[in-house]
Amino acid sequence: MAAAVNGTAPIEPPSELYQERRAALPLDIVVVGCGLGGLAAAFCLAMAGHKVTILESVATIGEIGAGIFVGPNVTRLLIRWGLGRRLREVAIKPEARTVRRWCTGETLSWTQWGDPMAKKYGAPPYHIHRADLHRMLYELAEPHVNIRTNCRVVSMDPSIPTLVLESGGVVHADLVIGADGLKSTTRDFVVGTPDELRFTGDTAYRAVLPTKILLADPDLRSLVETPEITTWLGPERHIVGYNIRAKEEYNIALCYIDRDPPEESWRIEESADRMKEEFVGWEPRIQKLLSLIPSTLKWTLMDRAPLETWIHEDGRLALPGDACHPMLPYAGQGAAMAIEDAAVLGNLFSRSSSCAQITPLLHAYEAIRYERATNTQAFSRLSKATLHLADGLEQEQRDRKMRAAMEDALKQAGGEVFVSGTDTNTKGNTEHRVNEKWIANQFGYDADEEAEKWWHQRGESEIGPLSVSSTL
Repeated sequence: MAAAVNGTAPIEPPSELYQERRAALPLDIVVVGCGLGGLAAAFCLAMAGHKVTILESVATIGEIGAGIFVGPNVTRLLIRWGLGRRLREVAIKPEARTVRRWCTGETLSWTQWGDPMAKKYGAPPYHIHRADLHRMLYELAEPHVNIRTNCRVVSMDPSIPTLVLESGGVVHADLVIGADGLKSTTRDFVVGTPDELRFTGDTAYRAVLPTKILLADPDLRSLVETPEITTWLGPERHIVGYNIRAKEEYNIALCYIDRDPPEESWRIEESADRMKEEFVGWEPRIQKLLSLIPSTLKWTLMDRAPLETWIHEDGRLALPGDACHPMLPYAGQGAAMAIEDAAVLGNLFSRSSSCAQITPLLHAYEAIRYERATNTQAFSRLSKATLHLADGLEQEQRDRKMRAAMEDALKQAGGEVFVSGTDTNTKGNTEHRVNEKWIANQFGYDADEEAEKWWHQRGESEIGPLSVSSTL
């Protein structure tokens, strides 16, 4: 496993998951990929009563990266799976989201999160190191699934299905879940031809700093003492910072439009000098933060076009997560969509009682998830334009609207927070209401409830009657 904070709180998978349903017909299911989405899918399908094997290409299981955001739509599932105490021990609940101007640090927007968001949506928001979340999901799934490392899939016959490994071994299954991420091999079998990655034109630098360094500086101390997510907006660039790992570390992500050709590797480690060149002239706190970073991970942001379907035509191979709907980081929903996919798959397949139901259940999964995931994928792409406006009229209009929305947020919070630089003459606006509606749709979503609702509305009549004796 990758280096991670070792939480000590117990993990206790609940026995009442899926209303205590277990599949009447246990299937042999292979999950390709042991990332966040693969582990979540494997766990959910195992809890649904199936025999699950994970095939992972690398020899050592682990997850690199830095901090990620998991909203209430994700944490409600993680808590339901038995990870609530572990999350409280390791993750950080952001009290607010603050947006600042790149060159002055002026506050453009402030929105209360923390306990009010948890109360509104029934689950808290968290920031967590990706490796810590990966370790939690690994420890959650490992007792219930067979995890095979050094098993790179090089070919498969989706109709049987069988998978051929680089070693020459052959793996048979009743169902394959292709959770092998952005560089998915299984995606090619769904599409029918090799499906090339495309460079988005954006690059992100990621770094993690010990918070003790920030606490020693009067100008940076508040970034740790007040656990918020802070975003600085600038021309063709933005920076996001927040606490992770029980406030022991501060995560920084710096995104910019990259006009250089993409590197041969889309994730490399390099010195911080090149990163600092991209953010010359940014406010003093940013300069101080950057001066503390000795080296950084550089991520070339790659993307794929939306698929028409996530299901192979023979109905025994399905894709979740980045394999079918990769997310750019601008909406913080990449891990969320993969984990939601996993929950829906597990819930639906807790009802399987005949091999004749496999394909219909996969299409039910797609019917429940396709519109939401595809819309989130599109929103993530569109968000970049708002974040990266050049200084000028559009940027000024955006900033006025943010200040207006901030006034509403401050009033709702009871006026207890003082923020400088607000425009008291600006009124609310339609864009703010649209954004609030999007947030409510994202954070209020319950993947299990959606699966249950679909079953009662359509599944009982369309798939239930297929519950007859059949052989695989």
